[in-house]
Amino acid sequence: MMQVTDFQKIGVGLAGFGIAFLFLGVMFLFDKGLLAIGNILFLAGLAFVIGLERTARFFFQKHKVKATGFFLGGILVVLLGWPMVGMCVEMYGFFLLFSGFFPVAVNFLRRVPVVGTILNLPGIRSFADRVGESGSMDKV
Repeated sequence: MMQVTDFQKIGVGLAGFGIAFLFLGVMFLFDKGLLAIGNILFLAGLAFVIGLERTARFFFQKHKVKATGFFLGGILVVLLGWPMVGMCVEMYGFFLLFSGFFPVAVNFLRRVPVVGTILNLPGIRSFADRVGESGSMDKV
């Protein structure tokens, strides 16, 4: 069993609050203050969970430079005051960066009681299967 450090616990909390602020920012019609706080908290949480060096290595790998550019560029556009455009650019970068984690996430979510039942519904099942097997949304 893996030991979870206090820094990782703090990181999960920061990332969770970051996602919550991002969600609220979108719900309140792309409020740039909430989106900016959410972005900063999410990145800080990620750095706390996996460490600063591993975070930098993750974002600045050669094959992920384009995705990182879109993700960080979207955050910059949000901070400059164009929240809707920034979030679109940021989401594109997010999907490029984290598409390798989608199969793991889909397989995990299929084991969660209520969500697993929803993912096994006929129309949703074929979509989840394609996302889960390809690792990206290219084939969807």
